[in-house]
Amino acid sequence: MREVWSSRTVEMKLLREYIREILNENKLRVFDFDDTLAVTDSMIILNKASGEQIKQTPGEWAVYKPEPGDEFDYSEFGGELMNPREIKDYMNILRRVLGAGTDGRKAVILTARAEAARQGIINFLEDIGLNVNDIEIVTLGESDPQFKAQWIEDKINDGYDDVYFVDDSDKNISAVQALSVKYPEIKLRTQLV
Repeated sequence: MREVWSSRTVEMKLLREYIREILNENKLRVFDFDDTLAVTDSMIILNKASGEQIKQTPGEWAVYKPEPGDEFDYSEFGGELMNPREIKDYMNILRRVLGAGTDGRKAVILTARAEAARQGIINFLEDIGLNVNDIEIVTLGESDPQFKAQWIEDKINDGYDDVYFVDDSDKNISAVQALSVKYPEIKLRTQLV
């Protein structure tokens, strides 16, 4: 009797997985904004303990190793986007994701920018012809990589079992990739821009 039960349980599990795959259920596609989908003229201002002030692009900031006394000013990322331009390769991936339909799929822009930047991102996406109703825009207002990882982990706990994450920061990629140890049953792919 036990063999029949476990065989039936395995069959039901396989059937559920097959149905989920057919319906494209539980797929989460997450894209960073700055230096992933778009480039802007916004700069991060690094104030060194010595009093020196250095302007960094998001790409420079992503690989910078902070030193004691460093303070960062993200004020140029708070509101209106400064001269946004799409990064075609990754924007085209987003377009393909959106073109595959939204049944069981969720497309998300997950940015460290503050809430004040939301409307600028929406305006930019509309200007390049994307339907913003098909994209969730999450503004964390926080640059710590653990915030992006936590947001994705929350979505895994909501039932997403196929996650694709694209970001230009190795720190963010590492934080999200660490989730694969905690959730080995989840299909988790990351791509560094």
